[in-house]
Amino acid sequence: MITIVPYMQDWPDSFATEARRIRAHLVDRILRIDHVGSTSVPGLAAKPVIDIQISVASLEPRDPLLSDMQILGYTHVETGDGFDLIYPFFKRPAQWPSSHHVHLCEAGGEQERRHLAFRDYLRRHGSVAAKYLELKRELARIHGGASPESRESYAFGKSDFVERALVHAFAEGLPELGCSDG
Repeated sequence: MITIVPYMQDWPDSFATEARRIRAHLVDRILRIDHVGSTSVPGLAAKPVIDIQISVASLEPRDPLLSDMQILGYTHVETGDGFDLIYPFFKRPAQWPSSHHVHLCEAGGEQERRHLAFRDYLRRHGSVAAKYLELKRELARIHGGASPESRESYAFGKSDFVERALVHAFAEGLPELGCSDG
């Protein structure tokens, strides 16, 4: 089942611990590593999954990146829709529910900017974050999460909200893309 839990004060530390572990292994490949997703927004209830975005110079060649993530204990989840070529997704542990998700992206690219802009927008606008939480709770109630298809429906159900928020986020200005671990 998809479970939304109250914000946990240890989520930033959980991210930092995992970010150090990943950085130690991928030391020369990572340009930045960020805590994204709902657990990165202070005070926001969320699924207890730490979402991590790793920005690299290039997603090619893919095989070394996939191998490195496997060595770190992450399973690559092929989406089959071409999106995997620009924002590959990994989870740990392999069985559901996962405790950590990792998304790889090219530094300075659209996916990096979109995810940071959405995170930063929710951090700056508590009322929008509250509406996002309402939507997530409703989608969790409707879709449950007992199957991969229902979890996908939950994720896609947030798309319109995210797109509307991004319009406002980008109108406020693009996120700064210097070095980050948070």
